[in-house]
Amino acid sequence: MTAEPDDSFHVFDTTLRDGAQREGINLTVADKLTIARHLDDFGVGFIEGGWPGANPRDTEFFARAAKELDLRHATLVAFGATRRAHASAADDPQVRALLDSGAPVITLVAKSHDRHVELALRTTLEENLAMVADTVSYLVAQGRRVFVDCEHFFDGYKANAGYATAVVRAAHEAGASVVVLCDTNGGMLPAQVQAVTGLVLADTGARLGIHAQDDTGCAVANTLAAVDAGATHVQCTANGYGERVGNSNLFPVVAALELKHGRRVLPEGALAEMTRISHAIAEVVNLPPSTHQPYVGVSAFAHKAGLHASAIKVDPDLYQHIDPELVGNTMRMLVSDMAGRASIELKGRELGIDLGEDRELVGRVVARVKERELKGYTYEAADASFALLLRAEINGRPQRFFRTESWRVITEDRPDGTHANEATVKMWAKGERIVATAEGNGPVNALDRALLSALERIYPKLAEFALVDYKVRILEGTSGTDSTTRVLITTTDGEAEWSTVGVADNVIAASWQALDDAYTYGLLRAGLDPQE
Repeated sequence: MTAEPDDSFHVFDTTLRDGAQREGINLTVADKLTIARHLDDFGVGFIEGGWPGANPRDTEFFARAAKELDLRHATLVAFGATRRAHASAADDPQVRALLDSGAPVITLVAKSHDRHVELALRTTLEENLAMVADTVSYLVAQGRRVFVDCEHFFDGYKANAGYATAVVRAAHEAGASVVVLCDTNGGMLPAQVQAVTGLVLADTGARLGIHAQDDTGCAVANTLAAVDAGATHVQCTANGYGERVGNSNLFPVVAALELKHGRRVLPEGALAEMTRISHAIAEVVNLPPSTHQPYVGVSAFAHKAGLHASAIKVDPDLYQHIDPELVGNTMRMLVSDMAGRASIELKGRELGIDLGEDRELVGRVVARVKERELKGYTYEAADASFALLLRAEINGRPQRFFRTESWRVITEDRPDGTHANEATVKMWAKGERIVATAEGNGPVNALDRALLSALERIYPKLAEFALVDYKVRILEGTSGTDSTTRVLITTTDGEAEWSTVGVADNVIAASWQALDDAYTYGLLRAGLDPQE
């Protein structure tokens, strides 16, 4: 369960404790074990698992971790508090629970703001120093490595620099390996963090760490500022999860340290797994990955403006601060009414469609995209529909596996308050006219089932397709029941996903367009030849 990482610099992850305090996150023990494995795969040095003894879930986590986790890179850490006032660390049940967890490293939270000592702990400043020293020295004597989190340190330093520094010194002199300066309220700015960290380092000689909350949007910058001032221990959470607006985000911090500072903090090759790890953890906590997160978001290296695309066509580095492959991400071209020729050429190449430097063809595609987007279509999030548009321009006609004669949907409102939805489609495929009817739990679902019922016999591959996302938007500039509607559908064949778009004056017609594109693209992707 214990690894032997390079001790010169610590990447300390607190997703399982501090990150779990984010609103909307509720981790089971199984979730915490899974996330711990992901973090270990990424190569962090320390994983703070929770507060044993404070709640049954965290106590169970440490018990199961001892049997079920085989950590290759990380060391497991238990979190707790200093002993109670006017007591002995050796007799404190909470301190005993930390030892019973079996964790080789213990993080203690200690008050470093004088007003918090007097108002929250309701004890004297002198007794608080004794609580820190006694608890640290006791745990060290029991063979544990101890880190101390100085809660509200920066605010405390502003109020009473002498006392905040005394807390750091007490922890250091009692044997703490690292003393962590915490911006608990998240109100600091980088220049403040850098200045204070440098002063405390000079005053105490302690090894310092940084724990930053993101209430000013500066947690990552504050973390890096502390490193610039001499901190060698950074506390972060995956995807910036945490209380209120969150904590310092593990992924941009690590990427900046490795790629901008030139400091190796992960095992060889681990940085290239960063995007995968970020998204995997997001799935476990059941929150959608942030599309615009630095380095790992799907939009982090997405380019839309035609001017950008022209430069990227010459050299991608002209509009990218790093090669996205370094962090396991990819460059994407977005096609919109802002697209120029270079955008279209690069997007075609990304989709595996070579436009062959055909300026006339590219010009037609650019004009077609601008015309369609004026009507409400969007191809930024509908690569499959754009691929079909490209193929239609290249071949001089749309590529089809089937042709729709007509469709209709009937929604019946029953006296008992329930609804019935029935769809009928009339289509042609491989020279055969097909009529199919199906019911569904909604009008679009009924249409989808009718379409599949009509075509699965002729194209068995369709049985592998499934809709995984469906979005409807009323377009700007229109309102009410007379509005134009845009529908985006995401489909999968179990191996990959693709998105299609439809626009019409009613949601059912727009949905039909997106469904038509979805199944056409899927069949093309499967290698089948269009029949018409």
